[in-house]
Amino acid sequence: MNALSLFTGVGGLDLAAEAVGMKIVACCEIEPYPVEVLKLRFPGVKIYNDVRKLSAEQLRNDGIPGIDIVIGGFPCQDLSCAGRQAGLEGERSGLWFEMLRIVREVRPSWVLAENVRNAVNLALDTCRVGLEAEGYEVRSFVLPASSVGAPHKRERLFIVAHTQRVA
Repeated sequence: MNALSLFTGVGGLDLAAEAVGMKIVACCEIEPYPVEVLKLRFPGVKIYNDVRKLSAEQLRNDGIPGIDIVIGGFPCQDLSCAGRQAGLEGERSGLWFEMLRIVREVRPSWVLAENVRNAVNLALDTCRVGLEAEGYEVRSFVLPASSVGAPHKRERLFIVAHTQRVA
């Protein structure tokens, strides 16, 4: 399963994706330090700089193979309890709409989005409605980091969406 990673950071979701057999075929990260980490963790994988400029056409032109899943932990700064809580109207967390645009253009079978627990209150309905409008069936759940062995709670929202491709 070929994965396109958006808002990649240092590749946490990507390492998990690879651990279950997915292949990261391209990443998108704007911050310089994480990009350097990604170059070490995923040598040879194309790294795009700005999700706002990334498109399905660019991926095709660069020879990126078919994408089965788009994964991404879109920015949480406007969703976190520690932030302004501007929701998806905020400049950073509003980049969710760029992820949705790329999903619309690429049409993967699967989408996995991740964010802070408070996104349940400030973003989940909008994310769900947007994905459903694109023909995806959507499920969401909150998991604490302790459920996978971390020594802290740190709850995270996961949004999983799937569609059957029409032949």
